[in-house]
Amino acid sequence: MADNDPKTPQDLSEFAESLLKNLQDRFQTMSDQLTQRMDDMGSNIEKLQKDVNDLMTQAGVENTEEVAH
Repeated sequence: MADNDPKTPQDLSEFAESLLKNLQDRFQTMSDQLTQRMDDMGSNIEKLQKDVNDLMTQAGVENTEEVAH
């Protein structure tokens, strides 16, 4: 066994708690990153919709599906 393997029930409990905390921290980081990327994507889509609507207006094309804000 490796030197850092748990040797007692207390060691095992502390190891498991540390492992779960590490996993929770990683999950939270990934969740935060995903949420930020989704927010960025939403902003990009809104900007794209506005740009397309502006181009349609400039081209004299009627937009029948105006985006509600």
